[in-house]
Amino acid sequence: KPQLVASNDRFCRFLEEYCPVVTETYYPTIWCWEGRVQTLLRPFITSRPQVQYRNELIKTADGGQISLDWFDNNDSLYYPDASTRPTVLLLPGLTGTSKESYILHMIHQSETLGYRCVVFNNRGIAGEDLLTPRTYCAANTEDLEAVIHHVHSLHPSAPFMAAGVSMGGMLLLNYLGKTGRDTPLMAAAIFSAGWNVFESVESLEKPLNWLLFNYYLTTCLQSSISRHRQMLEKLFDMDLVMKARTVREFDKQFTSVMFGYRSIDDYYEDASPCRKLKSVGIPVLCLNSVDDVFSPGHAIPVETAKQNANVALVLTSCGGHIGFLEGIWPRKCTYMDRVFKQFVQAMFEHGNKILSM
Repeated sequence: KPQLVASNDRFCRFLEEYCPVVTETYYPTIWCWEGRVQTLLRPFITSRPQVQYRNELIKTADGGQISLDWFDNNDSLYYPDASTRPTVLLLPGLTGTSKESYILHMIHQSETLGYRCVVFNNRGIAGEDLLTPRTYCAANTEDLEAVIHHVHSLHPSAPFMAAGVSMGGMLLLNYLGKTGRDTPLMAAAIFSAGWNVFESVESLEKPLNWLLFNYYLTTCLQSSISRHRQMLEKLFDMDLVMKARTVREFDKQFTSVMFGYRSIDDYYEDASPCRKLKSVGIPVLCLNSVDDVFSPGHAIPVETAKQNANVALVLTSCGGHIGFLEGIWPRKCTYMDRVFKQFVQAMFEHGNKILSM
């Protein structure tokens, strides 16, 4: 059974009644139960539901643009009125977009419930051009704030939630820690977030983890900015950035410099959601596996979570990073998908029972 960490008895009872998956025994796929194997295989094993998006480019205050992919769900039987159709904002991981299988599955789950989804693609990675020499990071919430304001302004009467995966979850937590209760979001779900960036990069720099994950992730980051090299060369020594062999080296040469941090340590401290968890002002459910090499179990802020009545942690012993595969042949639904579906449905349909807490 997963460990459910929540100081608020009312929140606990709410989850047990309306999101019972968090109290059920999670049985990982027996032939790939180890965390690294789950992490590696999930993108190749899980299906990719067909989703038709409507793309929207919105301008930012600094002259940049953000690509949003909408799934309007206009055929919704449960919520035929678009103005009040519940909306879920989805935030993919570090180099992820609306095409990631875990995002497609979240949209598929939302479709069956009648909800609308919108995917926030970070600047420059979903095929759109960079109009300014700026991308994104886990600590800077300006783009997310702009997107949340934009989506809410389009559908002010619609119940509004968000779900973030990996770095998307970190960004969402940092936003919630900054805004407290002053947000149009009624609740949020977080999956496989890296809670302490120092611990995350240290874990990823262990020899096997570097070989399996770190080097590949670094090349993905470099690939995501290489298309915009002409724009970014105005501010950066791109040859030096392209020589990075770890995420830490990339962040030292690129990310921390772009966002004006004096050092990489200053950036990593600001990007770590564990520092802002006390300030979260809306109900948040966070799912992590303690065998996740991207977010090691000892770095999960259990004691801090116990100090905030709005926060619930669900910790599994297996599952890896965005893995949570279950069943003999885990093509379709993962444990993470089931947690997402039950929690968003619980909040949209019964959230008034805990929103007043």
